[in-house]
Amino acid sequence: MALIPAAEAPPAATLAPTPGPTPGEPATVMSLVDHLTELRNRIIWSILAVLVGAVVGFLASEHAIAFLKSPLPTDKPLIYLSIGDPFAIRVRISIIIGIILAMPVILWHVWRFIAPGLTASERRAILPWIPAALAFFVLGVGIAYVVLPFAAIFLLSFQTPDLQALLTAREYFDFVSTLFLAFGLLMEFPILLVGLSRVGIVTSERLRRSRRAIILGIAVFSAVATPGGDLVSPTVLGITLYVLFEGTILVIRRSGR
Repeated sequence: MALIPAAEAPPAATLAPTPGPTPGEPATVMSLVDHLTELRNRIIWSILAVLVGAVVGFLASEHAIAFLKSPLPTDKPLIYLSIGDPFAIRVRISIIIGIILAMPVILWHVWRFIAPGLTASERRAILPWIPAALAFFVLGVGIAYVVLPFAAIFLLSFQTPDLQALLTAREYFDFVSTLFLAFGLLMEFPILLVGLSRVGIVTSERLRRSRRAIILGIAVFSAVATPGGDLVSPTVLGITLYVLFEGTILVIRRSGR
């Protein structure tokens, strides 16, 4: 009796290996809700840091007012027209001081929010520039204080016997606080360019080709961001930003990008 050979079992299907996480990348991917929650928490901590700094600023507001008024001529007193102006001025100055004091915390939370989306090499390249961003902000505030007396002298020089200045405290301190913030924040411009170059968005050659457009943008931003209508503030800010722009191109080119 002939034996019927058993049907051969089909070969087992070869299973493709499951790809693992790319080295240097996070093992898990955050959802949109997780990103929004993370952003909310970072913003809350930054606001709390500003509030703590503002409390310190409010306690020192009297000295800050005297310090900020010092560039004005002594024969130009500051007056106020509303009963609530002295308190509102102290609050505004306190908030500006709070932002300045909280800037290290704000930059740290900005870094902690963007770092998970970067590769290990990008994080190593960008991390040293976080302290530099703080230094540039402080530099901008310092330049604003140096510019302040020249801007005040320029604006007051247009007085005539028929046009005499009656300076209100609210307008003056609005001018000063806006000037300080504009200089401090716009000084982050080189840090932004370096960060974009580290992640491959811009190169030194591309910046050189766009020099005319960027110079025009610097001029427009300097004129819009500086209050008061004087020529000193936007001129100094524009020249400073242009010098930093050219220096940034050199830094990016030396890094091989």
